[in-house]
Amino acid sequence: MVGELVAAGVGLVSAGAVYLMAAARVVKQYERGVVLRLGRLTSPARGPGFTMIIPGVDRMRKVNMQIVTMPVPAQEGITRDNVTVRVDAVVYFKVVDAADAVVRVEDYRFAVSQMAQTSLRSIIGKSELDDLLSSREKLNQGLELMMDSPAIGWGVSVDRVEIKDVSLPETMKRSMARQAEATRDRRARVINADAELQASKKLAEAAAAMSGQPAALQLRLLQTVVAVAAEKNSTLVLPFPVELLRFLEHAGHQAQAQTAQTQAETERARAQRPSEERTVPTDAAPPAPSVPDGVVEDALPALEDLPRAENLRSGSP
Repeated sequence: MVGELVAAGVGLVSAGAVYLMAAARVVKQYERGVVLRLGRLTSPARGPGFTMIIPGVDRMRKVNMQIVTMPVPAQEGITRDNVTVRVDAVVYFKVVDAADAVVRVEDYRFAVSQMAQTSLRSIIGKSELDDLLSSREKLNQGLELMMDSPAIGWGVSVDRVEIKDVSLPETMKRSMARQAEATRDRRARVINADAELQASKKLAEAAAAMSGQPAALQLRLLQTVVAVAAEKNSTLVLPFPVELLRFLEHAGHQAQAQTAQTQAETERARAQRPSEERTVPTDAAPPAPSVPDGVVEDALPALEDLPRAENLRSGSP
């Protein structure tokens, strides 16, 4: 009899131990337990620690309440300014209501992933390329709002959405590189022109100050010579006055003008001389011989002393 009681006690203890092992559950600190009793949701989710369920009747699902980091696969799309880009992102979300995450959606992770991909494609089509490259904070906020609205009904809260990378075609990269180079070149030229303008104003002020004192210009010339000679150069460079160059240039222009005028007069005289020779008659008397200098005109015979023409014919004097 005693043996039967002992055996029954051992059997009860064994059955109790088996029941306890089947009913005992441990929920971790970052988890919540959702109990479905005969397929129906019971009271609020079980908190962390040791808990018991009815084996064969209750079924408990543990839901992770930590922030989940989910990468979004790269999505290709066309921006509003007709540029093909490839954008990938990352989503940070967490479960705020474990019961809704189990009851209202079949797989909340898959649902969040698909929603992130569609939202990313939508935001690409609504944005321009410059916004994708420079205004990422604004786009991240837009993505977060687009995903957070439906996720609240699933018991999920989207914490952050970040665009990781924007891949561009090679042709677009080269075009943007040329544009950036042209912008930097334009900026450098503007800065250089501004510096030249300021330097010219200062030089004009210095010239106006030196023009009142000629000795100041000479002292400046000597300072330049000293500065050049201080470098231990074998060649000494001396500035040449610009006024002298202008004087020589002006004199050269005048000499060229005079030479051209003289040549023109000579050509004009040569052109008039043949015309004068053609106007002289052939039977005209030859020109009288010129009287050399120093010869007295009285030495020539007078007209009365010459013999008459009749006497010449008759032979008489």
